[in-house]
Amino acid sequence: MQIVDSDVTTPPETMRAAVYKGNGTVSVEHVTTPVIGPGELLVRVEACGVCHTDLKKIEYDLLAPPRIFGHETAGVVAAVGEGVREYTPGDRVIVFHHIPCTECFYCRRKLYAQCPVYKKVGVTAGFEPAGGGFSQYVRVMDWIVRRGVERIPEGVPFERAAFVEPVNTCLKAIQSLNPQPGELVAILGQGPIGLMFTMLVRRAGATIVSTDTILRRRELSMRFGSQSVWDPRAADVVREVAALTGGRGADAVVVAASAPGITEQAMRCSRPGARILLFAQTSHQERVEFSGADICVGERTVLGSYSASIDLQAESARLVFSGELPVEDLISHCLPLDEINYGIRLALHPGEQSLKIMVSPQRRTE
Repeated sequence: MQIVDSDVTTPPETMRAAVYKGNGTVSVEHVTTPVIGPGELLVRVEACGVCHTDLKKIEYDLLAPPRIFGHETAGVVAAVGEGVREYTPGDRVIVFHHIPCTECFYCRRKLYAQCPVYKKVGVTAGFEPAGGGFSQYVRVMDWIVRRGVERIPEGVPFERAAFVEPVNTCLKAIQSLNPQPGELVAILGQGPIGLMFTMLVRRAGATIVSTDTILRRRELSMRFGSQSVWDPRAADVVREVAALTGGRGADAVVVAASAPGITEQAMRCSRPGARILLFAQTSHQERVEFSGADICVGERTVLGSYSASIDLQAESARLVFSGELPVEDLISHCLPLDEINYGIRLALHPGEQSLKIMVSPQRRTE
């Protein structure tokens, strides 16, 4: 194992991590710093975004404890395992926690998230691998090192770099939805994911309308490309969309939130022949019900998209690192690890000022 003596200090034997204990409980405690093997990296985590897929796992106890979650990870290589030539200690990197084999039945069809290797989490801070970014160090396993690491250019803040993985997931979904110039796309929900969808659909040249209950998010939505944005509690969204489309409805709808009734609203505000993308419905506990006639007789297509695509890894990194997508404007809080439970509460129950929550494991509470 190689360690440099300039930018990176020798990793300690123990580190601080936010450990999921079950029953919705996360505890910040000391755990053993991961030990790496041949072909692996040890990365000192500088920033990790709070993602709603991890929040659902915590809130609904979807996975057995103990685990250390967090997968939108940016940091510095602290040590390299035997045989690693591509990276050296001190390199600034982001890491993907899922990488496919590229050779199986699903990979040949570019359904990477269904690949058995992809389903194996390749980044851990200990216990059952679960991403590990809510800790001071993570172990990056060899198949991730080979194809799932991107260098962060000098001058790019770690908090911005941590957006590469979520931008990839949205870019993958947009490729599936395939919005076209001249189409009207409704994006339901303007949280961090919904706003990234707004940025990306705008690049495709479609007209965007959107919804959110929080004023600041509606204001950001207009800034990032929405033509109209409504509070769904105060506006008849179906009627508003119909008024903009000659009574037809939206050509495509993105469901970027998981509020009750939102999928039914997506169907009602879409036209016959529309595409409806479900993105936020990631828990087995969530149920979606449509009229069969709305899909069959109405000739609508319902799409699902989940996780990232290796084919879009370089492009998502370019969009984030270049600043072409203003993702840093989505960050509302950068919290030390000791305040992660506050961050989780903010993300689960957002207020007027909360948006993207970042955790900085190297920071201490002042």
